[in-house]
Amino acid sequence: MPSREEAKVVVRRLHALSGSAEIVRKAAARELAKRDPLDANELLHHVIFLARASWEPATCVLSAFVAALGLEASQIPYADSLRRMAEVQSLDSVADLFEKGPARKELDQGAAAKADAQAFTQSLGHLKQQARMTRDPDVLSRMATVSNPAVIRNALLNPRLTEDLVVRMAARRPARPEPLVEIWKATRWSSRHAVRRALAFNPYLPPEVGAKIVPLLNASDLAELAGDTSVHPSLREQAARLLTTAER
Repeated sequence: MPSREEAKVVVRRLHALSGSAEIVRKAAARELAKRDPLDANELLHHVIFLARASWEPATCVLSAFVAALGLEASQIPYADSLRRMAEVQSLDSVADLFEKGPARKELDQGAAAKADAQAFTQSLGHLKQQARMTRDPDVLSRMATVSNPAVIRNALLNPRLTEDLVVRMAARRPARPEPLVEIWKATRWSSRHAVRRALAFNPYLPPEVGAKIVPLLNASDLAELAGDTSVHPSLREQAARLLTTAER
């Protein structure tokens, strides 16, 4: 089992990597992949503890580990058994990362498609291109209200997109889950605190994603989330547990 000191060595190595968030995320996935499930869970537990204790390298690297669990799961052997093993190990902070199930609220897919059709008469191909290329902030703001994830994916690549607009996209209610997941996948934006917070507090976000964002929030956010009855109960419970992690 990796000790906390061994976990610090891993964290320092990943923190020293240069390059994009994708590079660090894939490196984190490799660190988990080369361990058996028990050791992988222990490593995650230590990184979460170190991050909650405000050790900056761990705070930075934790986002790579939790993103790897979602975006690089196919590269991690036994990824499907990590939650079960974490429960056996009594590592609640790790088991929480694998929450599944429907969002607290969900906009009907047919209703979302109908709203898109009423608001936009262009073809999907045209909307995707416009979302990615438009220079008009008003047009981009309209594109950000589309429920089709392919349009949102392209809008998130638009160089004129602002953090303020992404926060509004992440906080939009009612919403389909797919556009919210696209925001989480866009590391350019999901690495920003305001965007993470907006996603975590959105009751339309699937808990599978929310559970990977909650550990990245600060203590003030966690305290607020723990008392917010509009979000998924599992996220409230996770936030409450994380508030005590650094004390143990």
